Amino acid sequence: MTTRVMLVSAAAGQAQREVRFDDDGPLSEAGRRRARAAAGALPPVERSVVSPSVRCRHTAEELGLAVRSAPELAGCAMGAWRGRTLAEVADDDPAAVSAWLSDPDFAAHGGESLRQLCARIGGWLARTAGDGGRVLAVVEPDVVRAAAVCALRVPEEAFWRLDVPPLTVTELSGRDGRWNLGLGKTLDRR
Repeated sequence: MTTRVMLVSAAAGQAQREVRFDDDGPLSEAGRRRARAAAGALPPVERSVVSPSVRCRHTAEELGLAVRSAPELAGCAMGAWRGRTLAEVADDDPAAVSAWLSDPDFAAHGGESLRQLCARIGGWLARTAGDGGRVLAVVEPDVVRAAAVCALRVPEEAFWRLDVPPLTVTELSGRDGRWNLGLGKTLDRR
């Protein structure tokens, strides 16, 4: 049985503009407009879920989707760095930022390591594959990146080499524990 998973990256919020570790803020007005303009662009699916973040929930609402919350699809927990800009953290502790970018087990900020994030998302993918059918998930970009790492079975370090723009669709299709990956399709009505 083939499973198809469409991962929709949330529309932009203020945290992205400021290069800030997400503080669960809302969409920017431009992000709302873009999501609203894309409403109706997604094909029908059997199941729709959304990351618990405000930004993801608002994106789903603006897209006109009826979704259930999926806490297991939350973005990476950033602990003490949450709400701070990357520049602030780098100024305070450049060695920690360097470790975060190079060591998939780093979690000295008190949150979740990259390896833990990938394991959590990989577990969700495995459970979802067992259910079959078409699934849509509105999630944070780091969740999309973790899903791609898991689907391709590449080292976690590859996470940092994947860019996920707002309001794009990454499609996974697979069966028997193997996934094919379609990256970054722009979400717009045609």
